[in-house]
Amino acid sequence: MLPNTGLAGCTVFITGASRGIGKAIALKAAKDGANIVIAAKTAQPHPKLLGTIYTAAEEIEAVGGKALPCIVDVRDEQQISAAVEKAIKKFGAIHTAAMDMLGGPGIESQCRKVDIIADAAYSIFQKPKSFTGNFVIDENILKEEGIENFDVYAIKPGHPLQPDFFLDEYPEAVSKKVESTGAVPEFKEEKLQLQPKPRSGAVEETFRIVKDSLSDDVVKATQAIYLFELSGEDGGTWFLDLKSKGGNVGYGEPSDQADVVMSMTTDDFVKMFSGKLKPTMAFMSGKLKIKGNMALAIKLEKLMNQMNARL
Repeated sequence: MLPNTGLAGCTVFITGASRGIGKAIALKAAKDGANIVIAAKTAQPHPKLLGTIYTAAEEIEAVGGKALPCIVDVRDEQQISAAVEKAIKKFGAIHTAAMDMLGGPGIESQCRKVDIIADAAYSIFQKPKSFTGNFVIDENILKEEGIENFDVYAIKPGHPLQPDFFLDEYPEAVSKKVESTGAVPEFKEEKLQLQPKPRSGAVEETFRIVKDSLSDDVVKATQAIYLFELSGEDGGTWFLDLKSKGGNVGYGEPSDQADVVMSMTTDDFVKMFSGKLKPTMAFMSGKLKIKGNMALAIKLEKLMNQMNARL
């Protein structure tokens, strides 16, 4: 892992630092004696997610840092500005529980420890100001730092990793590794044969393209039924059946119980399937509400990526 070398006296403003990745980054910097602004919403204990801004502050100060817990909603610019002002006054300058909820039981074996993000963030902290604005992937930046053994970050070393659903591409190396273990990749690339048909609404057209893309391979790799509760023009209840032979889509309720229920507006639905709105970002921003098996919900994103060029 990347060794601590010196952030003493620096002030680090970290959102979501009450638990998980955010707290791991904070603890990494705190070991150098850094000043940490814990900007998060959790002030009261959550029934399923451990940690608050105050318990995180205690841990940070226990390892040698200075902590300033601030109740902040990162979507509120005024709250962020107020937290920055507090930090200036105080300092003079400026595997997670959530993943278990998203992925379901057993997801941890496909994940890396939060330490990899902490080390990557620590590397960024030491970059010059000109580095601001870069898009960074944790593994890539750590390779530049000379890290070669990434098994030290794995929850279960040697186990195939769950592809990061914040990234567009399904990494080729991960795909090959999954296949080498005998597992079936989520979806196989294939040419879509679309039948011409006049448009009669963006939602119906989207489902038509989805239907034309279905195959036994897609069904075998997914094994899930999705129900979409759409509001707005052309809205209503639609389903995507990836359990029945060959797959099926339609308006109304599926013949069997849905594994995943997704609720959103018709506009956001079309944007999501056409690649203009990332499913994960839609979920995190509240535009997409999901009930049911979250691991199966994540699987659907691969099919959406295949649709992008057709919509």
